[in-house]
Amino acid sequence: TCGEGNELIQISQGDIIKITGFKNLFLVISKNTFIKSTNMFHVCPVLTGVNDGPVHIKVNLINSNKTATAICEQVKLIDPAVRGIAAVDSVSYADKMEVSDTIQGLFEYD
Repeated sequence: TCGEGNELIQISQGDIIKITGFKNLFLVISKNTFIKSTNMFHVCPVLTGVNDGPVHIKVNLINSNKTATAICEQVKLIDPAVRGIAAVDSVSYADKMEVSDTIQGLFEYD
């Protein structure tokens, strides 16, 4: 459970969130156990109008029935205690897996 001030928000891996002060949306990529133990989470931007590619993964937004592209090389750590956030959508388990595998691949050894 995360939030700014007294507001509590339940955030999970695969959620699409809006962060106050940013135009674009973000995909929560941290494991749920990390989120629960730290009250923080990692995100990557989710943009429309961007072609997919090796580290730009097309995802389907479940509630809005739209597609967007997760920019996997732009991982950021968010502390919701100091940022206003709102969950606005989510992605499928298959999309979570593909994005997670892509990000993990960025940090594997040569």
